[in-house]
Amino acid sequence: MKLFTASALKGTIQIPADKSISHRSIMFGSIAKGKTTIKNFLRGEDCFSTLHAFQALGVDIEDDGEVITVHGKGLEALKAPRKPLDVGNSGTTIRLMMGMLNTCPFETILTGDDSLNARPMNRVMLPLREMGATIFGDNQTQFPPITVQGSATLNPITYEMPVASAQVKSAILFAALQTEGTTTVIEKEPSRNHTEEMIRQFGGEINVNDKMIQVTGPQELIGQDVTVPGDISSAAFFLVAGATVPNSEILLTNVGINPTRTGILSVLEEMGAKVTMQNIDPINDAADLLVQTSELHGITIEGAIIPTLIDEIPVIALLATQAHGTTIIKDAEELKVKETNRIDATCRELKKLGANIEATKDGLIIHGPTPLHGGSVTSYGDHRMGMMLQIAALLTDEEVVLENPEAIAISYPTFFEDVAKLRNHP
Repeated sequence: MKLFTASALKGTIQIPADKSISHRSIMFGSIAKGKTTIKNFLRGEDCFSTLHAFQALGVDIEDDGEVITVHGKGLEALKAPRKPLDVGNSGTTIRLMMGMLNTCPFETILTGDDSLNARPMNRVMLPLREMGATIFGDNQTQFPPITVQGSATLNPITYEMPVASAQVKSAILFAALQTEGTTTVIEKEPSRNHTEEMIRQFGGEINVNDKMIQVTGPQELIGQDVTVPGDISSAAFFLVAGATVPNSEILLTNVGINPTRTGILSVLEEMGAKVTMQNIDPINDAADLLVQTSELHGITIEGAIIPTLIDEIPVIALLATQAHGTTIIKDAEELKVKETNRIDATCRELKKLGANIEATKDGLIIHGPTPLHGGSVTSYGDHRMGMMLQIAALLTDEEVVLENPEAIAISYPTFFEDVAKLRNHP
């Protein structure tokens, strides 16, 4: 696919709903008792993988095109699926469900596409086995298909996270909700906290003290009304576009600003970007974000901020190619086990377009500013790589051709329409 170029970007975009919250709203609604309604659900492939998985487990879920209604009857009401649950490309779905299904009185096989089935699951399986789960990968490896034996009696544990991972943490917390006694998770650095927030929202109890999280189970959850804010990970692409494409001004409405997710805003501010927060909604943790073309400078990004922007690092690397000086990204090993190895993929694809960038064992070093040129690039079937490369194409007037653009539909089905809207402003 030939990607768009642009001389300016202007206009207003409503960012798609938050992917992490959309996944969890289906999960919590399915194991809670009573009706859960979900407004502004992300209608992307990954989130529908979660919805269809719970329908296959016997949960009554209605979708009228606007509101999704989940008729939950509690975890104990889940039924054995008739066949393996295919969750497509969704790492969130498979990892969180691994934590959820251990006490169900049936066996579940969780599988996905070729990309997902090549992603390691040991970091989730090991703490769950420590709790007493019988869970194993294909041919006793750490790779999907994953078999969750079920019928386990789980034991509480104290688990120190070796890396900051919201997915691993969430899998343990879902298991802890079914476990007699108190389970403690100690984080290396705080990662996104949507699971903790939604435990409270659905009537559960959880104690969070800095990096220590405790859940005492078993607990019963109650259905709720959920309105999903816009996904800041999706907004990040237009924040970078607005800051780097000349003569640009973009307003992004109803973007989630949960503090465990807003590292991208801190990085933009530190690099000198003009980003203004408007219409702040403290109840739903959302705001409108206005971004304008900016003069940028390089910084070092490392440590505690990394988990708050882990999904945004490919587009932050692109941002750094347009900044004066050197930007160093460290402590981002987690990127190696995403939909693709995003450290190597980001380096490889941006180099094709003329970036002065190198990969390290845990991050990237980018020297800027660098004018970008045309070329042929690939998404590797990774939605965030595909979107980053479209934003890169906006910075050149030469032809950029993207292989596997369809991957973008996983999290942002209308992405190219929104790009076209901004570049074809009146």
